[in-house]
Amino acid sequence: MPPIKLYGTRFCPYCVRARFLLKNKQVEFEDLPVGGSGISWDELEEMTGRDTVPQIYIGETHVGGYDDLAALNRSGELDKLLGLV
Repeated sequence: MPPIKLYGTRFCPYCVRARFLLKNKQVEFEDLPVGGSGISWDELEEMTGRDTVPQIYIGETHVGGYDDLAALNRSGELDKLLGLV
């Protein structure tokens, strides 16, 4: 399974939903904070081209945010990216 990284904040509702979806898939992921002791918002935007959280990577693939993750899940593509099928 490729490594999964979720850049987010603790109380962002979309971050919470993304974590919940990934936990329901029973996959391990690295939960990386943005702001405070984590990467800066500027670094996140430079890395992803976006200034919103969550930002999710599966392996080298930048999935995007929660809406993108949920769309992949609905289409069945998320399981393929995760190596579950």
